[in-house]
Amino acid sequence: MTTAPAPYRELTITRIFDAPRELVFKVWTEPKHLKQWWGPKIFTIPICEVDLRVGGVLRIVMHSPEWGTAPMKGIFREITAPERLVFTNIAVDENGNTLLEGLTTVTFADHGDKTKLTVHTTARGVASIAVQMLAGMDQGWAETIDKLETYLAGL
Repeated sequence: MTTAPAPYRELTITRIFDAPRELVFKVWTEPKHLKQWWGPKIFTIPICEVDLRVGGVLRIVMHSPEWGTAPMKGIFREITAPERLVFTNIAVDENGNTLLEGLTTVTFADHGDKTKLTVHTTARGVASIAVQMLAGMDQGWAETIDKLETYLAGL
């Protein structure tokens, strides 16, 4: 008997923002900013903690009336301000059990007086609900980046 491979997704999103690279990097790395735009449009962020150092922890708890609480945690693997962030991203249930494991790389590049942002993320499911979570990954990230664009426009 063979075991089915764990579900897996990979996604790259590139967007140009009408904001300087230093500002875009800042809103990715400071909790007061992350709380305003992180996650799909139906989610709020009641908890956001960032220990911005290699080996430091990223902890975000998303909440929506429809989906309830969706915690995630990660570890910063690389920080090159204001050019690049690399962090693990692990979706967990409310008891801390891992649902998805992933790695996200965010690059920030000057594009004239704007910023070219590229997000590359991978995720592998480790629980049965992961199939459903992975199916919504493209839409979730697209909505997240849309929220980031709206937030940056208001700064």
